[in-house]
Parts: sequence; C-alpha cells; structure tokens
Amino acid sequence: MSALDKITGQIIRSSLLYASEEMGIALRNAAYSPNIKDRMDHSAAIFDSEGRLLAQAEHIPVHLGSLPWGLRKLVSASRKEGLPFEEGSMIVANNPYITGTHLNDVTVVAPIYYKDKRVGFTANKAHHSDIGGSVPGSINMDSKTLFEEGLVMDHEYLMREGEFVADLLTVFSSHSRMPQERLGDLKAQAAANITGTRRVNKIISKYGLASFKEAATEAFHYSESLTRRRIASLNRGTFVVEDYLELPDEHDVKLKAKLTIAEQGIEIDYKGTAQQLDCPLNAVFGVTLSGVYFVVRTLIGDDIPANHGAFAPISVLAPEGTIVNPTFPHPVGGGNVETGQRNADLVFNAFSKAVPDKVPAASGGSMNNVMIGGIQNGKSWAFYETIAVGLGGRKGMDGIDGIHSNMTNTMNTPIEEIERNTPMLITRYEYRVDSSGAGKYRGGCGVVRAYRMRSDSTIFTVLAGRERHGPWGLFGGAEGEKTQVILQRNNKQQRTSTKTTLQLKKEDEIQIHTAGGGGYGSAKQRNKEKIKEDISNGLITNFYAKKFYSI
Repeated sequence: MSALDKITGQIIRSSLLYASEEMGIALRNAAYSPNIKDRMDHSAAIFDSEGRLLAQAEHIPVHLGSLPWGLRKLVSASRKEGLPFEEGSMIVANNPYITGTHLNDVTVVAPIYYKDKRVGFTANKAHHSDIGGSVPGSINMDSKTLFEEGLVMDHEYLMREGEFVADLLTVFSSHSRMPQERLGDLKAQAAANITGTRRVNKIISKYGLASFKEAATEAFHYSESLTRRRIASLNRGTFVVEDYLELPDEHDVKLKAKLTIAEQGIEIDYKGTAQQLDCPLNAVFGVTLSGVYFVVRTLIGDDIPANHGAFAPISVLAPEGTIVNPTFPHPVGGGNVETGQRNADLVFNAFSKAVPDKVPAASGGSMNNVMIGGIQNGKSWAFYETIAVGLGGRKGMDGIDGIHSNMTNTMNTPIEEIERNTPMLITRYEYRVDSSGAGKYRGGCGVVRAYRMRSDSTIFTVLAGRERHGPWGLFGGAEGEKTQVILQRNNKQQRTSTKTTLQLKKEDEIQIHTAGGGGYGSAKQRNKEKIKEDISNGLITNFYAKKFYSI
C-alpha cells in the first residue's frame, strides 16, 4: 500500500466503527422500553460476507463477545433451513443455543448488498424486558427447561423485500406482557440494521469494493499481530483458579479455569467446572467466550481494534454439558447475567497470578437482576433492570463506587421513568455505607435501591449473586461486602434469598443492597487522609475505619 492507501484504509475502518456506533444510536432513539432507550441494554456490530467481525460499538461486553459466534451459527442454521439472506430481508432469532446469550436478548441480522452482491451483515442484539414465560421479566430460578423461560425463535424472517412480516410481529408481540413495547423495540432493531446497511453502502460507493475488502483484511492482520505482541509481553505459564456460584438451597456450584499463556496465544480450559444444572444458571458457550474476550481485551489494551483478528490468538475450551457450555434445552436465563459475571471474576483471578500489576480485585460480581410486573388498571406490565455494584481496587487507584461492572455496560433506569410508567416508588437510591473492601486501595461501594409497591398484585423476581462468597480482595485487600435482599412488610424487615420470586402487596418494599468491590493491598498501608475523606463523604463509618484501618 502507498501512504495514501494506508490513510484511505484507516478512514474506511474508522467509518465502519462509527457506523456501528450510529446503529446503536438509532436503536436507542427508536426504542420504546426504558431498558433500551434509557439503560441502553443493546449492542451493534458489522460483519463481512464471511461473518468475520469488522467493527463493533462499545456497548455490552456479553452481547458483543457472543455476536460473532451467534452470527456464524445463525447464518449456517438459516442456510440449512432454506431461509436465505435475500436483499431487503432480515432474520430474527433468540434461541440462546444459536444466538449466544438468553431468550430476552433478541438478535436481528440483515445482509448488506452492494450492486446485487452480498458484501456483509449488520447485526444487533437487544434485551427485551419481557419475552413471556412464567414470571414478568422472563427469568425465573424455577425454570427447568428453556421452554419455560419464554418464546423460543430459532430463525424467522422479520422482513422480506423491505417489509415487515406481519405474522411474525403478531406471534412475537403476543407472547409478551407488553406487546406494544415489544413491537416498538423490535422495529427499532430493524432501524438499526437499516442504518448500518446504508452507511456501509455509502463507504463502498465512495472508496470502492476492492478497497473496502483490502481495508478489512489489513485490519484483521493488524489487530491479530498487535494482540500476539501484547500477549508475548505477558508472564508465561499455567495458572489454575476456582470460584463459586450460589444456589438458593445453600449449595455452591464450582467454576474452574486453567489459564495458559504462551508466546503467541492464550488458552482457557474449563475442565473441572460443574455439570449443567436444571435451573437457569447455565451459560451457553457464547457467553463463556464473551467473558474471556472481555478480560483479555481489558488487560492487553483497548487500543487494539476490536475485530476478527483481535480474538484469533485466544482459545477457549469448555466441556460440553457443563454450566459454561450446556446442551439444549437446559435453561439459561441467568447464565449470561450471573454466570457470565462470575466467569469474568474467575478469569481476572487467573490473570492476577500472571500480571498482578494490571488486574483489579473482584467487582461486586453480580448484575443484580430485578424483574417486576403485574396487572394495573386491567393492563399487564413488566419491568427489568440491573443494579450497580462497586468495582475492585487496583494498583494505584480505588475502585469506582456504584457502577455497572464487567460483562454489563448499561446505565441505571431514571427514577422518574420508573415512577411514571410503573406502579412503584423508588424510596432509596444511594451508596451502600461500609460495603467497600478495605485495602491500600479500597474497593468501590455498592448501592442500595429500594422499590415500594403501589399495587396489590405484583410479582417481584430477583436474581443476584455474591450472597455467601464475597468479592475477593488482592494482595492483602479485604473482601467487599456481600449482597443482601431485604423485604419490608408491615414495618418489619426480613432477609430473603438473592434468587427468588415474591408475591408483593401494596406498601411492601424490597431493598437490594449490592456488593462492594474487593480491596487491593494491605489496609495498613492506606493513606490516612483518604480514610478521613471516605468518612467525611459518608462512604464508611467511624466503626468501619476503626475495625479495618485502626483509626
């Protein structure tokens, strides 16, 4: 390439990145549900004609890592079933064993045609707040199979010849407690793909198809070679770690990983991890891939363009029939939101033994999923959100207070939006005092979020973790405070499980106390002025300071 060609190639690659970001903006702006338009629980990406990732927006890690895996499987399955990706068509699916997360995450894929030739795909994934199933929000710890979690779509035409397929819209919306919201969100996903397709066509029209393909090839090569160089700079060796998920019956479920760092690549082997379960904590292989990709990317540098080449040096082995690679039709509703989070902690822990200066202590380690719904004024309603935690401390810095961590990258739902659209009041939303793990660099604080019911018939489901196993500290740092769920009824409070469904009445209140991040380094080494500042800001009490910092 000449110097000018290199500049052109970089312009093409940057244009693709911004096209994927614009897809996300179109989806958010057109969506109906607070979960997408406010929390931004969606992701978008662009692929070449062979299904290789060209560019992705910086959205949700668990979505993004699974999209390439899911796209390849969806294209293959559609081809076998005689559903070709025609010009003007879109295919929709949510079967996690094809698309890669859980039923609520609906994937929509569109082919990109340029002068009657297919040159790529646009794809996006968005979490729909209710997809049917036995409880509002569709994630229920009592589910024994995938079919109890809601509507299952393998691959169906959403659009043909530029028009929506009416029967598909009817089937899809009628399975939800909020059909109009589902239609709005699904059509917003179609708008995102149309936006991406138009932008890619504009790029090719301006620079030519040959230049477009050459820029993609160069991008793959650059990302792969840079990834391999960064991996070669890491400490080599084999490192084995374990962590645990918690079941409501007090049993623990083991996750085990063996990390091998070699000169030119990384391998993660999950042999020894627990077998798949008859409850929705199984995580399909796409989720497991996402966790590994996310951790590696954070450690070797996000300046490496996220495309097909960036992930080529990473190998993931997960025995079939385990909770990190279950078989159809085991339930998976909580797999990407909870098992995926624990997997990120697990892989970070493995890397802490190889590159200790780069790895933070554990974050709060749960997405703290809240699913709520019922009947109000003769109409059904459903609401979904996740709640922030504290990030772990890391070398040179305290953890961040009250933030969505690791495999999620969403916002909080504004209180005004909740109270305007649901029969609930948010009575508390604040940092959780004394929740941070003590250390030279403390963990971040979790939060307290409390929901008071204004209806006599509400079904409340919570799926969270770190109830018994607190977020671990590193190098002498203390654990972060564990998750608590508290039911307040008739002015009395009682602890309840972090994985449960409750029937609530008017004036009942549920409080979610999320976990803090683990501490980094010995608490004895913490700067005294920092301790006083935390007390002054109301993040820790004098009792906590005396207990952990001896002041």
